[in-house]
Amino acid sequence: MAEAADFQGTSASPARRWLRRTGALLAGAPLLAGLLQLPAAAPAAAASGDQVSVALDSLAPNAPTDGDTLTVAGTVTNNGKQTVIGAHVGLRVGPMLNTRSGIDDVARHPDDIQGVNGSEVGGKYEQKFAKLAPGVAQHFSISVPVDKLDLGANGVYEFGVALSGQTSAQPWQQVLGGQRTFLPWQSSDADPRSRTTVLWPLLSTVHMTAKTGAGELQTPVFLDDELAKELAPGGRLDQLVSLGKDLDVTWVIDPDLLASVDAMASGNYRLQGAGDTTVAGPKEHQALAKQWLANLQKAVVGKEVVALPFADPDLASLAHRGTSVTGSLSHLKDATDVAATTVKTVLHVTPSTDYAWPVDGAVDPSIMRVATSAGADRVIARSDSLQETAGLSYTPSAARPVGGGTTAVVADAKLSTAFEGDLTKADSATLAVQEFLAQSLEINAQTDQQRSIVVAPQRLPTAAQAKAMAAAVRALQGGTWSQAQDLTAAAKAKPDPNATTRIPSTSAYPSSLRRQELPASAFQQIARTQDKLDDFQVILSDQSRVVTPFGRAINRGMSTSWRGQSEAGDGFRSGVKSWLDDLAGQVRLIDKSETKLSGRSATIPVTVQNNLVQPVGHLVLRLTSTQPTRLKIGGKAYYEQPVDIAGGHAQSVKFTTSANANGRATVIAQLYTEDGQEYGAPVSFDVKVTEVTPTVMLVIGGGVLLLVLAGFRMYTQRKRAAARQSGEGGDGTAGEPSDEPGNPGAPGDRLPEESDSAAGADDPEQPSDPAPDTAPESTDPSGTGERVDR
Repeated sequence: MAEAADFQGTSASPARRWLRRTGALLAGAPLLAGLLQLPAAAPAAAASGDQVSVALDSLAPNAPTDGDTLTVAGTVTNNGKQTVIGAHVGLRVGPMLNTRSGIDDVARHPDDIQGVNGSEVGGKYEQKFAKLAPGVAQHFSISVPVDKLDLGANGVYEFGVALSGQTSAQPWQQVLGGQRTFLPWQSSDADPRSRTTVLWPLLSTVHMTAKTGAGELQTPVFLDDELAKELAPGGRLDQLVSLGKDLDVTWVIDPDLLASVDAMASGNYRLQGAGDTTVAGPKEHQALAKQWLANLQKAVVGKEVVALPFADPDLASLAHRGTSVTGSLSHLKDATDVAATTVKTVLHVTPSTDYAWPVDGAVDPSIMRVATSAGADRVIARSDSLQETAGLSYTPSAARPVGGGTTAVVADAKLSTAFEGDLTKADSATLAVQEFLAQSLEINAQTDQQRSIVVAPQRLPTAAQAKAMAAAVRALQGGTWSQAQDLTAAAKAKPDPNATTRIPSTSAYPSSLRRQELPASAFQQIARTQDKLDDFQVILSDQSRVVTPFGRAINRGMSTSWRGQSEAGDGFRSGVKSWLDDLAGQVRLIDKSETKLSGRSATIPVTVQNNLVQPVGHLVLRLTSTQPTRLKIGGKAYYEQPVDIAGGHAQSVKFTTSANANGRATVIAQLYTEDGQEYGAPVSFDVKVTEVTPTVMLVIGGGVLLLVLAGFRMYTQRKRAAARQSGEGGDGTAGEPSDEPGNPGAPGDRLPEESDSAAGADDPEQPSDPAPDTAPESTDPSGTGERVDR
């Protein structure tokens, strides 16, 4: 972006330009006089300026106006080995900075004591220290009325805090340390005032897995409990909500964050443990989640809310590495469709879903195509990507029509990146705030034309960064050169005809960002999971119990938060597919051992087990004989039957078979969906055919006939013997023993017939084949199922 130069070439009035230059000269005159009075040894002393460090911890107000009192506070620390004596901290007002690049130069070297320009305010507006012992930090606080600073025309002034003193080795007064920052000075309301849009990002990393409990509530399972830490008082998300509620900002929200917090607030969430185990989440975290959601609902009332696609998919990775994988773009459409519903359900506000936000606002033609493919017609870009090529000496408005009905909303890069880095120390945060305000005021001073400026900070600001952002926005919105507006107003503002609308080429995409992208294998992995989900859902009676959690998990698998974390992202996506495989495997065929088939026809049962909690249907079980000349199923090579099983039950499906020859035949059982797709693994088993032949039947029949004849002979002989015995009894000899052979009354004797018969009756049974495990042919329907013990 072209910076404003001393020779503006803009529509600024000649009077304003004259005032700027005059102010700069007046402010620089005391500095020149001071430099002429420095002793010859001063430059050498300045070279050792790291002897004392000066930290500027606070400056209030950040942007003073007429009648204000400026209070500057911080600490000084003697980093040397010698005690500093006769020291004092003074304030210095340097020259006015007329360009944004001039502000950058100062910001790059804030602690360069050779650059601590300007003369001290002097008088009572300093703080003295009798001595500064080595390694000891001492606090200072100086208050000075703004009119004592001798500020000239409105603009951005270099402002410094310097410590002067002497040591035994160098016994003369010299600057031993200092800190430079900026003092925005706009004594009255500017005309015109910039319209500034600040995006307030409310996003987090991925927290929820695809796993849910088997009950009706489908208890969610979280990767860890890090979300609770962010929601806790003082946590990152807690700070973003508590700070943002009082600011006039546009909230940019990832619906996945709302869904995750809402799931935690509903209670009974679980945390992923070792292996396949889970543990209950702490009960107190439920209250944290509820309170955070309640606070957010209040914070967004009357504010513009922009909903990103669910789970904030990485648009650049999708454009560069995912479009070659079939179905990848459909996931972006799904993520966009569910976004508005999620936000409206949780926050009770209707969000805008017209915006796409590539990482760091970096765009190229492929990213623009992907970003708008799901219905977004506004893309949030950044000025270090969509750079000005016309040599403009001012910052143009954010809205740029780039063709095809698409608007690029170009955020200012310097304002957007002002709060990156470690801002946990007070001096770092103060410098970031002052630089932000200085850049904003300089933008407004560039031209007399009102412009719309957009600030799009980093996606995941820390708690410290959020505090610094909030301080800057409060100062900006309470200042005199800017007024707030929402993102939609900025997107609809009249574009600058001189601003560039050319999207940079793909080769211009930053290599540092490209190295962090999700690999192509991530999208291939997602495609395999989607294929598995498509096959699985067709058999379910309640598809939403599976499609919803897995659909959202697939969205999370392509989240921007996996950038630079390839191993963690791959683990998450693998876990999603593994859990889906496990669920699909709950509907399966039970293994079957060898089956013996006796007779020409019989039924073979095959058991299908459903360990899911919901019924399954739309399945077909096919039983196929690999040797149909020996064994047929239902009179042909294979036969199919529909399968419907209640949740937690098993069903035995019976198939009629017919045998044509003895021997073994392999049979394959396979489940299919109604559209002919194989479901699950097949089960193969052998059927041993032992058919009964006509010869065997004749032998058995002959044996039966002999038994009948033998029995009849025994009956007739016994009758004759009884008759003879009755006749002998009539002669008075009945009951006496007889010596006649064959006399049935003789001890130890038995009739041959009786002996043969008795022997035949006492013979042990002959061994036979084991009972067949198939039933005779039956037309009874298959059982409806039995409960499975789990």
